[in-house]
Amino acid sequence: MASASVTKSAASGRNPAVVTRFAPSPTGFLHIGGARTALFNWLFARHHGGKYLLRIEDTDRARSTEPAIDAIFDGLTWLGLEGDEEPVFQFARSARHAEVAWQLLDAGHAYRCYLTTAELTARREAAQAERRPFRIDSEWRDADPATWPADKPYVIRVKAPRDGETVIEDLVQGAITVSNREIDDFVILRSDGTPTYMLAVVVDDHDMGVTHVIRGDDHINNAFRQLVVIRAMHTIEQAAGTGAWPDPAYAHIPLIHGSDGAKLSKRHGALGVDAYRDELGLLPEAVVNYLLRLGWGHGDEEFIAREQAVEWFDIADVNKGPARFDLKKLLNLNGHYLRLADDTRLVAEVAQRLGLGEGAQIGLLEAAMPVLKVRAADLNELAEAARFLFARRPIEPDAKAAALLTDDARALLSKTFVRLDRLTDWTSETLEAALKELAAELGLGLGKLAQPLRAALTGQTTSPGIFDVLALIGRAEALGRIQDQLADVSPA
Repeated sequence: MASASVTKSAASGRNPAVVTRFAPSPTGFLHIGGARTALFNWLFARHHGGKYLLRIEDTDRARSTEPAIDAIFDGLTWLGLEGDEEPVFQFARSARHAEVAWQLLDAGHAYRCYLTTAELTARREAAQAERRPFRIDSEWRDADPATWPADKPYVIRVKAPRDGETVIEDLVQGAITVSNREIDDFVILRSDGTPTYMLAVVVDDHDMGVTHVIRGDDHINNAFRQLVVIRAMHTIEQAAGTGAWPDPAYAHIPLIHGSDGAKLSKRHGALGVDAYRDELGLLPEAVVNYLLRLGWGHGDEEFIAREQAVEWFDIADVNKGPARFDLKKLLNLNGHYLRLADDTRLVAEVAQRLGLGEGAQIGLLEAAMPVLKVRAADLNELAEAARFLFARRPIEPDAKAAALLTDDARALLSKTFVRLDRLTDWTSETLEAALKELAAELGLGLGKLAQPLRAALTGQTTSPGIFDVLALIGRAEALGRIQDQLADVSPA
């Protein structure tokens, strides 16, 4: 049966029949590879005017947890990748999955298998000893039902085709062919009556109307096995005149590797999406833009807004080879979006990180944000850059700043204090003029005055422009901070 494909309406350029899904297992956080898979599914659906659905594959009851489910939804919401409908929970549909298994059994596309664990182990070990691939070859496949034991446990296995080959026209990988002899009669219903993952996925995709399965290329082998169930159910439905089970179109995207080409790990920056938000202080639009370009691109475009991505995205343009994750590039991209971000939004983020309340502190942060954000690469760095605004006197300089406050530097601070103390018009412009005038009188470059002054005012060696710092913290606070650092040095 031919795979489903995208056919755009000539009039609208959209295909409302396209349905994609993102189906994570809630056994841990939403990792960066999963987030990219969700994004590609979301973009493909949006590009074709279709639907993007979510399914939580929680059939592993021992490892699936509510905190993991919450973390997945939280991460998807932060990235703007919520589903178009309420999410489906796979475990809740176990009865439906089992129903399909019995349909396959009754129609002769599956069979009861009474092979014990010990028998299977012995056959597997024999294959290993003979250095040949192990394939399930159960004598129960074609056994007469009259020979079925009445009191022995059994599983239900699907009857995989034994002749010919299966070809998948993958939208990313191209044509992939597997000999049907390599496909086992895999279990679809366990001896306790619970469905296996391989069956549940097929049934859920069908019932959800999924037309395009976009997922990691580590699932390619699963696709060939799942097609056995799909095509068997299609035959059953067609014979009964009750419908069809069409093949979905498959698009298996390469996995993400580290910058060194090795499997992606925590040392490469393989963190949960929540860590990119909370620990690294990144903006969601930066993460989305970066994930978009991990294995896909549009010419030399580096900064791609979401609306533009929807217009341009085509799954056929995804690279066949693994993408390489580079945390430094992500951080650089975040700096770009930080500078574009609305100041009010950034104030809220920084205020939360600094534990600021309402009132004057927020007003000061709002006034400072335009000069603070141009130097920061992430929200945490932005918060640290803003900390000097709310420091309590006397400020304790960090090691680098303290090293600048030598006796000679304090002598310059003393002269600076006297000049600034004369000013009544405390603006960036008047402050700049006064300090430049003093530097010229002393025969110094402005930097010679600015370095110790910055250390005294902020306790750091980096900050916004020194005139902005003076203007932001105000006359009384600035003069007070300078005085705190003068110690026994008398103004001259």
